[in-house]
Amino acid sequence: MKRTRMHRSTRIAAALLILISAISTGQDHQSDAALKHAKDLLRETPLIDGHNDLPWVIREETGGDVVAFQLERENDFDTDIPRLRQGLVGAQFWSVWIPGETAPANARRIQMEQIDTARRIIDTHPATFELALSADEIERIFGNNKIASLLGMEGGYALNNSLEAMREFYDLGVRYMTLTHNVTLDWADAALGEQTHGGLTEFGRALVREMNRTGMMVDIAHTSSATMHQTLDVTRAPVIWSHAGARALVDHPRNVPDDVLSRLSENGGVVMVTFIPSFLSKDVWEMEEGLWAINAGIETIREYRETWEAYDAKFGAVRASIKDVADHIEHVRDVAGIDHVGIGSDYWGMVDMPVGLEDVSGFPRLFAELIERGWNDEDLRKLAGKNMLRLMREVELVARTLQSDTPPSNATIADFDKPN
Repeated sequence: MKRTRMHRSTRIAAALLILISAISTGQDHQSDAALKHAKDLLRETPLIDGHNDLPWVIREETGGDVVAFQLERENDFDTDIPRLRQGLVGAQFWSVWIPGETAPANARRIQMEQIDTARRIIDTHPATFELALSADEIERIFGNNKIASLLGMEGGYALNNSLEAMREFYDLGVRYMTLTHNVTLDWADAALGEQTHGGLTEFGRALVREMNRTGMMVDIAHTSSATMHQTLDVTRAPVIWSHAGARALVDHPRNVPDDVLSRLSENGGVVMVTFIPSFLSKDVWEMEEGLWAINAGIETIREYRETWEAYDAKFGAVRASIKDVADHIEHVRDVAGIDHVGIGSDYWGMVDMPVGLEDVSGFPRLFAELIERGWNDEDLRKLAGKNMLRLMREVELVARTLQSDTPPSNATIADFDKPN
């Protein structure tokens, strides 16, 4: 289960925990000068966040009714317009996630509904959001004091093994596709799914090549390590991880191992570091494993919340912090290089996000933390958005080059992957 709701009573309790944790960790002492410096920098350079699941939160809360969700007001979740403005978000990739367990007969319909919800988020609030389809458009929209809004598909389940469907989703505005979510497809192994193919199948490789030709960014968050390596072997364009951490710091299968990070200087890719606590903190990861061990049959959001809160009450709350996020950012920088790290929060309405980053207003605090660690302005600008703008322009250039001499492929999975 991926989604859940933050009720007001829970927010009050969480706020008290946050206050206690901040005092104990010294985060209340973050200097005013560093925070002002961070805000000044983010007013000049677009902060590009690689992943936010607001469209699914709206689906669960209002059945997809964007107007009824009232984004213009602070809500009981982690994302709304007032806090996006406080967080100085310059560009946001809205995730149009659908569950990997979705029946193939329903996947396309649900995917289209999610794209429609994301587009209506943008269209319903034209003074705040504007659809961006390129790096140049991000900079133009940011210059007009709006939040550039982009779409990212999380998992290729709605493709139903069709290259043509990928191109259709691109035409609808999708600019990256995560190859998998938590369920292995017919052509790619997921990090948390069955290891069926040893990475990518031949059709999976063909899909990566067609994504390059189309201009769709290849996102290998959620994929197995073998899928990551094989994608890097095949791709002609830089790849992204829209939300991931460093496996050397937390041995979570969703994180990126160092032998992959070390390849990014050659590929040009960017790891957008997530705020998901179990990816960031060994203690939280151990807690989460224990939580699922006591109730492996969780199916609904309410069951997830009740199980989490019961575990907290029995064993004590464990939380990641803003410092953990900074540690993962610095590890990616140290191994892959400063040109290969970005931000991919993965806010999704959950109550346990890192202390100091409980909602989308917290981005300047993260940059203030890095300023206090000695980061210079140019490196902060690269982290915020310059790395992603550079990557997007390279993806766009590769697409133009390939389109000049390569027609669209209409091959099917049967043309590549023969049944055993």
